[in-house]
Amino acid sequence: MKKCLVLLSGGVDSSTALALAIRDFDEVIALSVSYGQKHERELKSAADIAKHYGVTLKTIDLNAVFSDSDCSLLANSEAEIPKESYAEQIKKTGGLTPVSTYIPFRNGLFISTAAAVALSNGCEAVLYGAHADDSAGNAYPDCSPEFFDAMNSALVTGSGGGIVLLAPFVKMNKADIVKLGLTLKVPYELTWSCYVGGIKPCGVCGTCIDRAGAFAAAGIEDPAM
Repeated sequence: MKKCLVLLSGGVDSSTALALAIRDFDEVIALSVSYGQKHERELKSAADIAKHYGVTLKTIDLNAVFSDSDCSLLANSEAEIPKESYAEQIKKTGGLTPVSTYIPFRNGLFISTAAAVALSNGCEAVLYGAHADDSAGNAYPDCSPEFFDAMNSALVTGSGGGIVLLAPFVKMNKADIVKLGLTLKVPYELTWSCYVGGIKPCGVCGTCIDRAGAFAAAGIEDPAM
């Protein structure tokens, strides 16, 4: 029996990844992470998505790891979340450094943690939803193909070949992910992307702008708006 663990944030990408895993694997479990984010809205969406698909959702608390970070996404930070697109943010950094909403090595930690949980639950793969838009311009280097290759090698080596890392969207853009998700009937109305939290998405943070562009490119209105 093929079994997979999916890192599930509750957003568009990870929810589509979950739907894809359910299609391709015999059994799927999901892992949601509390990392000290400013709001818990995305954790609620992860739970709603897992319930929709009837998969087991495990949660883990990694708040302490990021307690010294001043990333604007974290509750312990007073930094303001940028109200501009990723493209505008990348122009300011020149691609030399990640954007201000990059949390230090977050995906590296998440993937390593997921691998331990996956191995303990008889899974042969960990799947995460990194995509090309996030790695463009060095915005989120832990979403790049190079990072994926390195982490996959580490997981395979460190597990004695017991587990692999999958990133099916690593060379796809978000619009293509939405298009795929529509064929898989992903309940995007249950997903959450906004960095700010609240009842409705802010519409002006980087991930809100990115999401709106993806749904527009896919030729459909965002059902969560």
